[in-house]
Amino acid sequence: MFAAENGLKGDPRLQGISQAIRVVPHFPKPGIMFQDITTLLLDHKAFKDTVDIFVDRYRGMNISVVAGVEARGFMFGPSIALSIGAKFVPLRKPRKLPGEVISEAYDLEYGTDCLEMQIDAVKTGERALVIDDLVATGGTLSAAIGLLERMGAEVVECACVVGLREVKGQRRLDGKPLYILVEPRQLDECF
Repeated sequence: MFAAENGLKGDPRLQGISQAIRVVPHFPKPGIMFQDITTLLLDHKAFKDTVDIFVDRYRGMNISVVAGVEARGFMFGPSIALSIGAKFVPLRKPRKLPGEVISEAYDLEYGTDCLEMQIDAVKTGERALVIDDLVATGGTLSAAIGLLERMGAEVVECACVVGLREVKGQRRLDGKPLYILVEPRQLDECF
């Protein structure tokens, strides 16, 4: 579900967020139109608006865990977690977390990868939100859901700043709701 379809239609914050994202053609490989959110992070208003929209949505939903996907989910997740009174759980690339971890491999649009989570990060029955910057195939979010559910958490929703209208891997999310702020911009929209 897109934010504009959920009560935010015409909200100027969404246009500001979209315009703050730089499009980098052919990165990391030919044919990819990379949606670079680092420019959004440099824009105080757009960054704040992004966090505020997520906080408004998740406040009052009894979420106790905000799980951020490395690395760009780390940029939004902690602020959201603090604002809604939840803990932040980092989902990291292999060999980045100390202690005992569980792993989940997944396919990317342009390769494969793996996420890990510390086994004591969540408890059975906790309500979790997964946050990342972008969803394309759904592979990363699917891996995040797998990690959290293996430890007994209930994934309430996945949230991304940018996402395709027809997420190619929506079926990979096992019916979990997906909340997206804006659609990817094309290079011709930047001029």
